[in-house]
Amino acid sequence: MLVVGFPAGPLEANCYLLAADGGGECVIVDPGEDVVERLEAALAEHGLTPVAMLATHGHPDHVASAAVIGARHGIPLHLDEADRPLLVSDAGERKDGIVPLVDGPLRLAGLEISVSRTPGHTAGSVIFGLTSAEGGRIVLTGDSLFAGSIGRSSGDGGELVRSLGAKVMTLPDDTVVLPGHGPATTIGQERAGNPFLAGTGV
Repeated sequence: MLVVGFPAGPLEANCYLLAADGGGECVIVDPGEDVVERLEAALAEHGLTPVAMLATHGHPDHVASAAVIGARHGIPLHLDEADRPLLVSDAGERKDGIVPLVDGPLRLAGLEISVSRTPGHTAGSVIFGLTSAEGGRIVLTGDSLFAGSIGRSSGDGGELVRSLGAKVMTLPDDTVVLPGHGPATTIGQERAGNPFLAGTGV
């Protein structure tokens, strides 16, 4: 599996490209602010053709470039329906280019991507999980879980921790976490040392 990631925009949100192998089809995760130039360079460098965009949630730093990229490549944005209201028209939302996400497997670009709803940071926050052909596991957590921290909650502060306990921290310790901001980590590292998860039973 090929994973290419880079931070972009004022908030340095991570945008990721996922492909079954180098060259061929890929998916784009979190096409946020100011990603277009770097994204196009990465697509060209690795010989990739995007077939879809996935959003961990609907905040602008994670979806602001979706309209431009969608129009350029003719691809939709997969977003949880609960976060559709976060997309504002003056940011160029293409209402006909939104595909609602639901829990379960999503098969795109030769990848099987699990989708799990993790409300808390936003009502429509989700995480994406993948397993490589070699057996390695990754999970893209958006702004729900970071290295050493968790995201801010849009409502009930306990909802995010409950989501993390039920959907994220039940994953094996060797699962690589690719967050929405900051460096990668693992589930084991966060279980052992993330102070925001202490005392939650996860």
